[in-house]
Amino acid sequence: MIIQIIKKKELSKLPLIDVKKAFSKFENEEVSDKEKIRLTRELLNKVFWPFRSDKLLSIKNKDEEWILRKHQSSRERLGYYEELYKKLNIGETNVIDLGCGINGFSYKYFGKSINYLGIEAVGQLVDLMNYYFKTKELSAVAVHDSLFNLSKIKLYIHQVKGKKFIFLFKVLDNLEMLERDYSKKLLMEIVGLVDRVVVSFATRSMISRKKFSAKRNWIIDFIKENFKVLDDFEIGDEKYIIFSK
Repeated sequence: MIIQIIKKKELSKLPLIDVKKAFSKFENEEVSDKEKIRLTRELLNKVFWPFRSDKLLSIKNKDEEWILRKHQSSRERLGYYEELYKKLNIGETNVIDLGCGINGFSYKYFGKSINYLGIEAVGQLVDLMNYYFKTKELSAVAVHDSLFNLSKIKLYIHQVKGKKFIFLFKVLDNLEMLERDYSKKLLMEIVGLVDRVVVSFATRSMISRKKFSAKRNWIIDFIKENFKVLDDFEIGDEKYIIFSK
């Protein structure tokens, strides 16, 4: 059934650990195998391909803004990248972008050459970013891996030298869809390995554009209790929290 699930083009390059976690949600349901496959695909699409554009499944010679506009999350951030990166005060810090989607295409908005490492589960997006990085000769690379491979994520972080700044833009909610409280486990393991971490959450529905009533106190309180909050602000339709060990 796992093989059947990943026959869909958009799911074909997902790490098996993520596919298996999604399948486990329905494995013991009293429904047909066909329905289990459908439900698993539906969940995986919700986690990894919300409001996707199929145009991102093939590499084309398009500029950064064209690409960023084809992904809902980055499109909403597009008018704010310069303000955001200035607010984050990246400086000479190396950026490690976990669950980066296509955020690597925002590299030019850093305003300077920095070392950038993006880690993303969707293989097609990794290929797309690496093609861009190579073409533009940027000090950047994308790695195809799952954020649930925690030992490997920590190894990637250790391999980056100098100051380190982790991005987790609109990632934690998606992790929770596959494993409850994994966000807390991930943060406890990685925050002490870097200088700063920033997490973000959408504050408005992508479809209705209505403000969310949920405040995400479950994770915000956890961050405040376990780490040192350095800044907390909203830009566009996103809330950002910067913190350290």
